[in-house]
Amino acid sequence: MASLQTSSLLFSSPSRCSSSNRTINAAIHVPKLPRVRFTVPKQTTKLVLEGLQLKEQVLKHENIDLYNNNQSAATATPTVSTAQLYALLEAVADRVEMHANIGEQRNNWNALLLSSINMITLSASLMAGVNAAAGTSVLALNISSAILFSAATGMLLIMNKIQPSQLAEEQRNATRLFRQLQSEIETVFALRDPTEKDVKETMEKVLALDKAYPLPLLGAMLEKFPKKFEPAVWWPRNVVQSQNPRKLKSQKGKNVNGWSEELESEMREIIQVVKSKDIEDYERLGSLVLKINKILAVSGPVLTGIAAVGSAFVGHGSATAAVAAVAAGSLASIVNAFQHGAQVGMVFEMYRNCAGFFNKLEDSIEATLGEQDLEKRENGGIFEMKVAMQLGRSLEQLRELASKSALYRSNGEPIDEFGCKLF
Repeated sequence: MASLQTSSLLFSSPSRCSSSNRTINAAIHVPKLPRVRFTVPKQTTKLVLEGLQLKEQVLKHENIDLYNNNQSAATATPTVSTAQLYALLEAVADRVEMHANIGEQRNNWNALLLSSINMITLSASLMAGVNAAAGTSVLALNISSAILFSAATGMLLIMNKIQPSQLAEEQRNATRLFRQLQSEIETVFALRDPTEKDVKETMEKVLALDKAYPLPLLGAMLEKFPKKFEPAVWWPRNVVQSQNPRKLKSQKGKNVNGWSEELESEMREIIQVVKSKDIEDYERLGSLVLKINKILAVSGPVLTGIAAVGSAFVGHGSATAAVAAVAAGSLASIVNAFQHGAQVGMVFEMYRNCAGFFNKLEDSIEATLGEQDLEKRENGGIFEMKVAMQLGRSLEQLRELASKSALYRSNGEPIDEFGCKLF
């Protein structure tokens, strides 16, 4: 038995040993998971916290800025005067466009009517001459020439009544003055906030311009042949305030708001020069052009009327009728070409507008000097510069003109120089 046990142990021990060895090997070769510890650096944690705090502060400041912007937008609501002046600015811009378009249209009227009437008149004269040269009366030529002369007479009456060249010049002046008013309104917006006074004055200027340069023809057209030459008036008349001697005496010798006694004397001398030289000269020239235009406006239709009557009797043995028809028709073409080709009506309107410009300058200076509260006046230096620019002079030339006017007036002699060098 002992020997059997011993032999069984001998045969079984290798298997056990190998089994034991495999178990040990398995235990040794199984990898063990390392224990990893994630440690947050202190510096990184500090940066993250600072970033969160900074982001919170930025959001807080953005909210504050947004609130302030909303508050400022709420407080920056335009006033009633600002809104009204913007509405007037839009109306003025629209009037600029309307007057420019209508002025171009009426200028085309002048060119088209002039060429059409001259062609009709010359064609009728040619028919009358051919009929007279034929020696016998050709009824077709008689009727055609008479109809053409009659049509030319009617068209001339209408053209001389409305004066298209003068109408075009009126619209050009209106366009320029409305643009000037538009610039004044924009200047107010650029310099300060508009007031109720600005709105009132602007509206008065718009209405005065509408009255001075109307758009429609029927019922509102300006008289083209007035009995007397009168300068154009496109501004609201200023009411000169009564003087206050006490206030003037208390401000004597002082320079307040750019004004002094020397500057006031200078402005009064400029008024005298403008009244005695510039306004008087333009009124004289305007009256002369008005007379010439009246004569031409009557002569044209009369000559075409004579030609129409004479052309009806051409070819009936009367040489006088043929001469009258041809000669009157030719003269009518010449008169029409001179009157409307040279745009005599436009020249009359130009003189009327220039005389109005000097009247406006005079009214502006008198209204400014009539305001006794110097603080309420426009700054004296700025006003002097504006007057100088309107007259086409420098400040030194303006002061020299005032000194020269005072010297001539003290000697009792009229000054020999015009105030304006611009036109």
